[in-house]
Amino acid sequence: MKSHWISGQDGSFRRVGSTDMTSAIAANVFPPWTCRSLGKANTMRKSQLAGRARSRLITLAVAASVTMTGGLLTASQATAGSASAGASAGGDAGLGQLDGQLPRDHLTLESALQVDLSRETVRLPLYKGKAHGKTAWFVLLDASDSGLAADLGINYAPKLANLAIGCHSCVQTVKLESPTPQQNRFGQAVVDFQDAPDFSPTRMAVPGPTGFPLTSFQPGAVGGPHYSPFIKIAGSEVVYSAPIVATGDGMFDVDHHTNTADRVLGVHIAPPAPPGKYYESWVDMLFIKGFDAGQPIIYLSTDAGQPLTAVLERATYAPALDRAAYNGGDDFLGSARERLFGFINGQTGRNNPQAQGFGHLATDGLIGRDASAHDILLIQALRNGGDLLNVFGDFPTLTDARHSKAYSPLWDAQLGLWTPKAVEQGLNTRQIDENQVFNLAASRPDLLTGVDPATGKPAPYGSVGVNINCAVIGFTAKAPTANLAQPLPDSQFPPR
Repeated sequence: MKSHWISGQDGSFRRVGSTDMTSAIAANVFPPWTCRSLGKANTMRKSQLAGRARSRLITLAVAASVTMTGGLLTASQATAGSASAGASAGGDAGLGQLDGQLPRDHLTLESALQVDLSRETVRLPLYKGKAHGKTAWFVLLDASDSGLAADLGINYAPKLANLAIGCHSCVQTVKLESPTPQQNRFGQAVVDFQDAPDFSPTRMAVPGPTGFPLTSFQPGAVGGPHYSPFIKIAGSEVVYSAPIVATGDGMFDVDHHTNTADRVLGVHIAPPAPPGKYYESWVDMLFIKGFDAGQPIIYLSTDAGQPLTAVLERATYAPALDRAAYNGGDDFLGSARERLFGFINGQTGRNNPQAQGFGHLATDGLIGRDASAHDILLIQALRNGGDLLNVFGDFPTLTDARHSKAYSPLWDAQLGLWTPKAVEQGLNTRQIDENQVFNLAASRPDLLTGVDPATGKPAPYGSVGVNINCAVIGFTAKAPTANLAQPLPDSQFPPR
């Protein structure tokens, strides 16, 4: 019988069989919001998890105490600060362009070779590295230096310079090989990494009776003790987001991901180029939809600092990121993070234009299936909005430099819990703008609260200890330029 690890209220772990785990939860021996399945316990390094507080693992089974109901906000219910404010203020709660190629002037990640909206993929240049003597393949997404970001066609993210504050392991120091002219006439030198993810575990995500919380789960990729997707080259202080997305020299598994990241849908390794030419390797990766400043955007999730977050995001679990500077930091001194806004119990329904959040992903986004280009049902579900549809904070195209330059790919999640009143009245509608979200949290606690990840109960709004490495790719309608609302007095917006 397959065994699982589940955690007790004191943070301890106990191995149980599949049937025993169900009965233990039913008997309330272990609260349902602390349930987590590790499956291959050796690959998950039990000791890495047992030392972490449950709040940092963020096994948010908060939906266990929330009734998820549908319903649309009517015009008569549209009050100031309500979920309908985005549409009335010129926002676009739709998903933008859904078919064909994304125009290149819609990209923030200019190095992207193409974005295929019909197949939900972004094609990125793929670069060669080594870890422990084996080949590792990585992508470049962000840099802390504006000139080098422009040179490489990646996002400029100044906050990455703060990543090592209080967490040296958050930035992996790598070495760049020095090839002879005969070894490299033209192209990038091989990068020697200290560590790489283990892609061999089987990802598992089993939705619960109401979708979320999950009944059981297991990350499909786990970073080693010295792995971080954020690197700096020995001799330089510039920090890059360079997640490893595949390992090995061929036969890449893009259906079940035994040697690739869970979002890899295709890999092309270029053959040697003839004299005077350059052939590029590339990888196709499943992107994610979201919103920023009232506009639909797309981004790529590659890593997360908590196991459940990694499962939901189809990302690599990188334990070091849990300590990155710092929870609740946003735009304050020393922060490497930027805020994103998610919702536990938004509306559900594949054809519901108000659907959003954890319950929606679990019930409508086919969260339990492996990502594969051959899985047409999964691709269509995500293409039509089956993602979490998170709301992002600062974004590279915002007009105010204070906000465009505050972009970071490391997102500090602020998770909202709609109250029973909001759910019953159908006010738990799709949110699309940062300011509108924290205005709502500040002015309408009768509708939206934060969540205590250890209990699943309402809590003060703000950071919950979840962080995700998500590089933005571009926008599918209009460029986000300004928020749809001004911050309310005393809302969670740092005064300047």
